[in-house]
Amino acid sequence: MAKVIAVVNQKGGVGKTTSTINIAHYLASAGKKVLLVDLDPQGNASSGLGVDTRALTKNLYHAMILGESPEGIVFQTNVPDQHLIPSAQDLAGAEVEMMGMDNREYRLVRVLQALRPHYDYIFIDSPPSLGLLTINGLTASDEVIIPVQTEYYALEGLSQLLATIELIRENLHPKLKIMGALLTLYDRRNRLARQVVQEVNTHFPGYVFQSVIPRSVRLAEAPSYGKSILDFDAFSKGARAYKAVAKEILARDEEERKEASERQDIVPENPAPAPKKEIKRV
Repeated sequence: MAKVIAVVNQKGGVGKTTSTINIAHYLASAGKKVLLVDLDPQGNASSGLGVDTRALTKNLYHAMILGESPEGIVFQTNVPDQHLIPSAQDLAGAEVEMMGMDNREYRLVRVLQALRPHYDYIFIDSPPSLGLLTINGLTASDEVIIPVQTEYYALEGLSQLLATIELIRENLHPKLKIMGALLTLYDRRNRLARQVVQEVNTHFPGYVFQSVIPRSVRLAEAPSYGKSILDFDAFSKGARAYKAVAKEILARDEEERKEASERQDIVPENPAPAPKKEIKRV
């Protein structure tokens, strides 16, 4: 059963789509079966994987809003174990259409139910907002990755998003977990960027990936060729950084499986007898 991971930040330009594409690709290259769901009407994750969204006859809108079978909109990417559910401009009006629907916050959950058994990971590239589409992405997910640009307003934006995630937990999805904040567009020559890295680690201990994504021209160029950084320049510093993030995710999941296995194996050797109930005489 797939682990569903939403990549979310209400602020644009923080490396959200770049992170989604490249983490998914590295996990697929490690032998995992991966599905990338493009939930952003701009369709940047789709075009970043070489899909012409204008030529599509079916996309996420048809499954999420019109109720069509999701199997018919899953595309094979150029990576053997990576598939894509593309987005298109059709999805731009989806939030308005969903307003009158029952269980509108769970439309994406229904789409992914039939697909989860076929994958190890499902990544959701969310739009840069906290609207109904992003809420659907969060309610459909097990965990959240939050890309955080190393700039002045990073902490304020991160605090707002964490508050929204807490509201989702309280009202829609109690089991939603934060996998971590991923620091992006880092320039080690910039003193402010170094301070932001320190501040995020100080204020959110245990919720920050060890790997930091550098500001990189090669990372910015790769989507224009419809490629991930692994295909475009596998030896660049950006490629090495995303490979390290994928390794962190695999290591965390392996640790979780090990802990779950140990909990199942723990059985008391001599279980204490149940206390006898005192029978009151009348």
